[in-house]
Amino acid sequence: MDVPKDQIATLLEHGLYSSAQMLGCFLVSSPAVNAETSPHLKAESLVLLGDALFREREYRRAINTYKQALHYYKIIPKQNSTTSRSSLPSNRSSSPNSFNVSAINESEVRFKIASCHCALSENRAAVAEMEGIPGKARNLQMHLLMGKLYRNSRHTRPAIACYKECLRNCPYVLEAITALAELGATVKDIISLFPQTPNRSGRASFEHFDSSRWLQRYVEAQCCVASNDYKGGLELFTDLLQRFPNNIHLLLEIAKIEAIIGKNDEAIMNFEKARLIDPYIVTYMDEYAMLLKMKSDYSKLNKLAHDLLSIDPTRPEVFVTLSVLWERKDERGALSYADKGIRIDERHIPGYIMKGNLLLAAKRAEAAVLAFRGALELRPDIRSYQGLVHSYLAFSKTKEALYAAREAMKAMPQSAKALKLVGDVHASNSSGREKAKKFYESALRLEPGYLGAALALAELHVIEGRNGDAVSLLERYLKDWADDSLHVKLAQVLAATNMLQDALSHYQAALRINPQNEAAKKGLERLEKQMKGVDPDAPEEDEENEVEDADGDQEEPDLL
Repeated sequence: MDVPKDQIATLLEHGLYSSAQMLGCFLVSSPAVNAETSPHLKAESLVLLGDALFREREYRRAINTYKQALHYYKIIPKQNSTTSRSSLPSNRSSSPNSFNVSAINESEVRFKIASCHCALSENRAAVAEMEGIPGKARNLQMHLLMGKLYRNSRHTRPAIACYKECLRNCPYVLEAITALAELGATVKDIISLFPQTPNRSGRASFEHFDSSRWLQRYVEAQCCVASNDYKGGLELFTDLLQRFPNNIHLLLEIAKIEAIIGKNDEAIMNFEKARLIDPYIVTYMDEYAMLLKMKSDYSKLNKLAHDLLSIDPTRPEVFVTLSVLWERKDERGALSYADKGIRIDERHIPGYIMKGNLLLAAKRAEAAVLAFRGALELRPDIRSYQGLVHSYLAFSKTKEALYAAREAMKAMPQSAKALKLVGDVHASNSSGREKAKKFYESALRLEPGYLGAALALAELHVIEGRNGDAVSLLERYLKDWADDSLHVKLAQVLAATNMLQDALSHYQAALRINPQNEAAKKGLERLEKQMKGVDPDAPEEDEENEVEDADGDQEEPDLL
C-alpha cells in the first residue's frame, strides 16, 4: 500500500490529529485503496480519516466520512465481511478515541456518527443513529450516551432503562447514579442494579460490602438531593468528605447544596477550598459567581470570569458567569450571555435561573415565568420556585403565584423557604397579611436562622404600622447573626421612626460587614441629608434616575 494505514493509527494515538487528517487524505485517494476492488480497505481508511476529523472537531466532515465508510462496508462481499468482522479484537472500545482499527465495525461507526451529532446538539439525529445499533451490540459507553440522548429528548422511560443498563455493567458510573436519582429512582432501586457476586457461603455480595459502603452512601446522598431533602443530602456528602478528605467532587456537591439552601458563606468557603485544590475547575463555578454577586464581591467575580475564560471558553458555566458579571453594566448583554449558556447546554439549570432573574429585574415578568418554568422542568429547585412566584406576583397573577408556592411546599415539605414563599403570596394582598404572618412565623420555627423570613416578617410589621415589633424582632436576630441585611432593615425602620442617630450606627455597621452593600450606601447618603434637614426625596430620586439613564442608555449603543 502507498500509505500504510497503521501510520495514521499511530498519529491518532499520539494526538497528532492534524497530521493524521492530512495523511488520511492521501490514504483514501491511494490507488491501492480502490472502492471496486478493495471496498473493505476503503471503508477502513475512511473510518481512520473520520476519527482524525472527529478529534479536530470537524464534526460535519467526520459524519460525512463515516457515512461513506458505512456505504463501502455494505457493499463488501459476504465472505470478506465475515473475515473482517472476525478479525476484530473482542475487548476493543467503541469510543471515538479508539483509533487502532483493524476492520470496520458498523456499531462503532454508528456510535461515532451519533457522537458527532451530539457535539453539534443534533439530538434527534443522534438518537436515530444510536437506535440503529442492535441492543446486544451496545456497550457501556453506548448505553450512557443513549441515556443522555433520551433524557434530553424527555423520553424518560427509555432513558431510565439505559442508565440502569449502565449500572448493571458497572456500578461506578456515577453519572448514571445521579441521573437515575433525578429521574425518580429510589435508593433501593439503584443499589439493586449493582452486579452481585456470590461468596463462599453462597450469599450474594456486591464486591466487598465494606469497600462499597461509600458508594451506597453516595447513592443515598444523590437521592436525598433529587427529592429536595437538602439537609439529608448535605449530611451524607459531609460524612463522605470525612472519608475522602479534599475530594473536589464532594466539595463541589456540598457547596452547590449550600448555595441552594442559602448557606451562602459556607458555600463560598467550600467553592474556594475546591479552587485552591484545583484552580482549573469549571463545574458549578457559575453557582459560585452568583454567590459572589450577592456578596457584592466584584473583584473576585471579575477574576473568576477571567480565569474561566482562559480555562475553557466553550462551557455553559463560563457564559452564565459572564452574565452575572455583566448584570450591573449592561442587562441586555448579560441576558445574551445567559442565553448562550443555555444554547450550549439546554439542561444547564443556572442558565435558566440567571435568565429568569434578569428578565424579572427588567420588568419582563411573563418572559421570566418561562425561564423559571424551564429550570423547574429539569429539576425542582427552591430558587426556581422563588423566581416563578415573584414573577407571577409582578404581573398580579396571585392565583398562579399561590399555586406555584404550594407546589414548592409540596415538593419540599421541610423547607422554611417554601413556607416563606407562600407567606410572600399572602403578603402581596392586604387581606392576606395575617396568613402571611403565620407562614413567616412557621418558617422561623422550622429554621430559626432563616434571615429571609425574619426580614419579611419585619417588613410586614412595618407595613401594618408595628414599627416597635419590627425593631424588637430585628434586634433579637442581631444578637445571634451579624448580618448586613439585618442592620440595613433595622436602620430603615429606625430612620422611618425618626431615630436618626440609631439608624446611622446600623448603616455603618452594615458597611463594616459588607462595604459593597448598595442598600446601605444609598440609605446612609439619604440619612445624612435627612440629618442636615434637607428633604432627601425629590433630589435623591432625580439623581438615581440620572445615574440609571447614564448607565443604560449611553453604554448600550456602544455595545450594539
